[in-house]
Amino acid sequence: QVQLVESGGGLVQAGGSLRLSCAASGFTFSRSAMAWFRQAPGKERECVATINRDGRSIYYADSVKGRFTNSRDNAKNTVHLQMNSLKPGDAADYYCAARWTTGDFVFTGTSDYDYWGQGTQVTVSS
Repeated sequence: QVQLVESGGGLVQAGGSLRLSCAASGFTFSRSAMAWFRQAPGKERECVATINRDGRSIYYADSVKGRFTNSRDNAKNTVHLQMNSLKPGDAADYYCAARWTTGDFVFTGTSDYDYWGQGTQVTVSS
């Protein structure tokens, strides 16, 4: 049974930091591209960052470049999103997503991913 379990969300003041984690199980994590998406109320779900199988971060949304860092630990089947200099506009539900892949392609669409976590809420106070 595939499971993606996010953790680390919460309330933080603008300028603060949070580290999200996603624990994966039930599929071959090391052969899967991973991604973080977020969805704010009334908005579409958007891709924040992706990371390919060997841990090279390939994609960041322009809105988070230089502030967020995506990483993975294939030995522990986990992926992390370090979020620094948080802004009120970063507030959203954050979702971890996974898909099996044979190459180092960049996948940024919601339909590109097969497995999703339940989400973790990030609130940023101004």
